[in-house]
Order: sequence, then structure tokens, then C-alpha cells
Amino acid sequence: MLKTIHTFGDPILRKKARRIEVIDQQINTLVNDMFETMYAAEGIGLAAPQVGESIRLFIIDINPMDSNEGKRVFINPEILEFGDEKDVYEEGCLSIPTVHEDVLRPTGIRIKYQSLDGEEHDEWIDTFLARVIQHEFDHLEGVLFTDRLSALKRSLLKNTLKKIANGEIEVELSENYQL
Repeated sequence: MLKTIHTFGDPILRKKARRIEVIDQQINTLVNDMFETMYAAEGIGLAAPQVGESIRLFIIDINPMDSNEGKRVFINPEILEFGDEKDVYEEGCLSIPTVHEDVLRPTGIRIKYQSLDGEEHDEWIDTFLARVIQHEFDHLEGVLFTDRLSALKRSLLKNTLKKIANGEIEVELSENYQL
């Protein structure tokens, strides 16, 4: 079932999400709904707070056209370490429609998390996936990618962000999306 994507200005996006104690059918259903919603919005990542659930969960599929190759679920993630190297890459966010800006982030991370089956994982990731994970992890901490921009960039975006917060700019679903 498609979920509403909460956008800039919604207080849930600024809350620190709570830990998931039990991975049950409700979480499984939410994950399926989140993937459906993310694909409909043509995204590559989506955090639970973005669909109104303040819990520590996000999903990623950086290869949505390649079957389930890139499909990942991260429950109760913790970033344990950041790599020394950093790079700049343009980011966007389903909760901040139409805004795309360059963001500086570490190129590698060590992350600990649970998968949907409850299994614990601890891995080093140093690909594009590391950037996407950091972006989605930020959502669980109440941080938006625009917070990582310079004061000047944020100032230049002020009017656009105000329009998003007022509902004048909304998330668009793909015309190609089919249930």
C-alpha cells in the first residue's frame, strides 16, 4: 500500500527515531509498503520517518531495475566508523522535492544493523551505497541533507523550502508506476 511521504516542515522529520524492539509482521508490512512507495516516487532510499513512522528503519535499492540485486533493509542501524576520504555528490530527497545539491560525505562507513529476518550484520561499505546509507541514517537522527549545506546554500533555498513546507511543492509519483 502506498504511504504518504512527509515533506520538509513536518515535525516527524526532525525527531530522533526510536529503536525497534520486535521485528514482526507489522514491520514486514511496513517494509513492503515503503518499497512500493519508494518505487512509485522513483527514489533509491526511504526512511521510516519519511512515511510517518518514527522508528529506526530504512530501505535502499540503488538498482531498482535489476531485480532484487540492490534491495536492502536496515533495522536499528548504527554507524560505527567513518572513512577518512570524503567526496562531493549531488543529493536529492523524496521529502524535499525538486531540491538537489552537492553534499560532502565520507566515502566509506562501517555499519551495524539488523536485516528483516533479525540477523545482525556488521560491514564496511565504501561504494555509492555508503552515501545513500548516510543520507537515510540521517533521517533517523532528525537530520536532513539540507542541514549539511553551507549557510549561503540554505539561504538560497529558503523560498523553495518554504513552498515545500506550505504544500505548494509536493512529491510526484511516477506516471510509469503500476501496482
